[in-house]
Amino acid sequence: MTPNGYLIFEDESFLDSTVAKMNALRKSGQFCDVRLQVCGHELMAHRAVLACCSPYLFEIFNSDNEPHGVSLVTFEDLDPEAVEILLNYAYTAQLKADKELVKEVYSAAKRFKMDRVKQICGDYLLSKMDSQNAISFRNFASSMGDARLLDKVDAFIQDHLLEVSEQEDFLKLPRLKLEVMLEDNLTLPSNGKLYSKVLNWVQRSLWENGEQLERLMEEVQTLYYSPDHKLVDRGLVIDGQSEVFGGEEDHLQFVQKRPVRESTQRQMSCSSSGSLSPSNQATNAPKPARREWKYIASEKTTNNTYLCLAVMDSVLCVIFLHGRSSPQTSPSATPCLMKSLSFEAQPKELEEQPLSPMHYARSGLGTAALNGRLIAAGGYNREECLRTVECYDPNEDRWSFIAPMRTPRARFQMAVLMGQLYVIGGSNGHSDELSCGERYDPLADEWVQVPELRTNRCNAGVCSLNNKLYVVGGSDPCGQKGLKNCDVFDPVTKTWSNCASLNIRRHQAAVCELEGFMYVAGGAESWNCLNSVERYNPENNTWTLVAPMNVARRGAGIAVHAGKLFVVGGFDGSHALRCVEVYDPARNDWKMLGSMTSSRSNAGLAILGETIYAVGGFDGNEFLNTVEVYNPWLYEVVTVEGFLFFLERLLIFLL
Repeated sequence: MTPNGYLIFEDESFLDSTVAKMNALRKSGQFCDVRLQVCGHELMAHRAVLACCSPYLFEIFNSDNEPHGVSLVTFEDLDPEAVEILLNYAYTAQLKADKELVKEVYSAAKRFKMDRVKQICGDYLLSKMDSQNAISFRNFASSMGDARLLDKVDAFIQDHLLEVSEQEDFLKLPRLKLEVMLEDNLTLPSNGKLYSKVLNWVQRSLWENGEQLERLMEEVQTLYYSPDHKLVDRGLVIDGQSEVFGGEEDHLQFVQKRPVRESTQRQMSCSSSGSLSPSNQATNAPKPARREWKYIASEKTTNNTYLCLAVMDSVLCVIFLHGRSSPQTSPSATPCLMKSLSFEAQPKELEEQPLSPMHYARSGLGTAALNGRLIAAGGYNREECLRTVECYDPNEDRWSFIAPMRTPRARFQMAVLMGQLYVIGGSNGHSDELSCGERYDPLADEWVQVPELRTNRCNAGVCSLNNKLYVVGGSDPCGQKGLKNCDVFDPVTKTWSNCASLNIRRHQAAVCELEGFMYVAGGAESWNCLNSVERYNPENNTWTLVAPMNVARRGAGIAVHAGKLFVVGGFDGSHALRCVEVYDPARNDWKMLGSMTSSRSNAGLAILGETIYAVGGFDGNEFLNTVEVYNPWLYEVVTVEGFLFFLERLLIFLL
């Protein structure tokens, strides 16, 4: 057609054939004037084509001072296949990527500032999102700094939190456990306002008190929800302060005004084991000016127990929050809490001796008596889980070191089997639960590995019975529920097998052997501490409930003396305890004794001769390295029955 004397012809196939030929020239290396070196792979291309498709490469080419232009561009953090896919797109306008490469293509498109491709990849990922991969997608969107993608992923998680919480990626996330005390007539709000107050409390703990996020996650943190809807830090109020954490507006103002401490600048992310570790984000990921704090979603799981997903200090975390009635009577407004009262069921207190302290403060440690010495292994303090092992000589009142364990571990128990020490499971500070175990040979002064448990186990009880090692209970992967599992290890065949399950789920229970039976006392089923006690009969492989303790407790120590069980300290859900009670299997009853001089939860307990030693633990404020002792005969003497028995022993001695 020739309007106005011009010949106009449009060849619809020319563009397609031309770009196809140009792409063929690129692949054969003809007329190419730039090389892209991607992780050791070299890709040839034409600068003019790349400059038209990638604003990022246009800037590089345009800013070059070389007379013939840039001939080599290097990328050390992109996937070569993903870059090749983008080059094909630049020449053909066709994007074809395997589903396993979409994230890599997205990352490369982000670097090249190819926004259209980035959006297409993001939309594809969203179309494939489900409960199983939602956490993985959120971690990816966060590492890319894509606010649009993050908002859509977070909206999905908000609608499907309970389903997401059952998936493996969710179970591996770092966890903060909070116990919130409240008055009988109060309930926790189910919306996000409560969690804004929680985030505010965590920020202040990190920035003002110098805490580390890892440290806050080691123990259950106790807060107080007052009748005037304020969240009170129990530790601050105990010290006579009245600091509270207000609503969402206060939280936002605090984030904007508070300068970030240098110690919190370290990039953190969640590793595959659920621990906190240096971030492995791509180097091209944006580095935010301020650390991210964000409430994402929450659900009520059981009565007064809540599950929350949030970002704290740029780390995706799970918050387990349990509300329980306060054991104290408080005024109608924000109260000042008092320090916990000791249990005084009997007037005679435990006898305190001026014993040398351990070299390290330890909580959640393993203790045992071996060859007349007291062994204290592992545990954790404010900084780390420990692998060091200390040995106490009661004759010299001196602690010395023996060979350290092969693996740092805490939240485990230790038992003596055939003259050697065994430690099983626990936590190493990086993985929430361990399956590995070790055996200590006192003659060689060395630890050797033993066959692993078939499942990871933390906060489990360990006991030797009939020349076999039993591992009882423990916590689930979330750390939220106890287990009924019971496994037994045969040191001769070096194999693990199952035995009968507990009647009640338990973690942090006290476990001990007495007269051919194994006793499991207290612990926690989920959040609520237990006072129930079970006895295992190895002859018929059955568990039977016996008389319950007077005080529900978890993290207590247990020891056997003169045919009786002594349970010491622990945590009742709100306070570390110093009370002691004793079980008489002949009468099937528990009696309260005196109290330790210090409150201790997760302390070690062992008996040397006639003396019970309480070692380390946590008193509610400090990790302890102190030791105190109790001679049970001092209590027996003040009872009529005990006095007669004492006289009988004395007469035998004199004769």
